[in-house]
Amino acid sequence: MNVANLQLEGLMMAVAAINNALVHHGVLSIDAIDDALRRAEASVTADERVYEDMSPAHREAICFPLRLLQLANLSQDGTGVPPFAELARQVGRTKDAPADPA
Repeated sequence: MNVANLQLEGLMMAVAAINNALVHHGVLSIDAIDDALRRAEASVTADERVYEDMSPAHREAICFPLRLLQLANLSQDGTGVPPFAELARQVGRTKDAPADPA
């Protein structure tokens, strides 16, 4: 596996853990984080460059971290977030489903 992929995996899980801490310390709600991630994905997918110049696989690659963080946020509990592999599988199963408009 590419080392950069491992670094990105670690970074995504670090952000997921920070989001979890923000929720459990009452700084942000799960809904507020979900809304921010949905708006970020909508912004990326609305970018003409993304849809005109990129293949569907590249568009999915751009959205993957946002979708993984969204699932981590919605799946969190008092002990933390699910493992990366589980979240990645869930993103893969839902990648063909269109995102809800923000």
